[in-house]
Amino acid sequence: MRVEQHWWNGDVRLSRRDVYVRTDGTTWEVEAQMGGPQGKSKVQQCPGKASALILADAWRGPRWRWRQI
Repeated sequence: MRVEQHWWNGDVRLSRRDVYVRTDGTTWEVEAQMGGPQGKSKVQQCPGKASALILADAWRGPRWRWRQI
């Protein structure tokens, strides 16, 4: 899977959050990661790019100042 989109909330401490949209060209998934690489994460499969981007937007929410990487 390759990363199509990656957002980061800009926090380097325990409240760091990352949201990834990935695809292999056929399947799409969104991963929400909390606490950096050693933290918790949740992955959701999506039927297509549009639904993956909608889910990623919902998982980011308005609380943080997200940066696209």
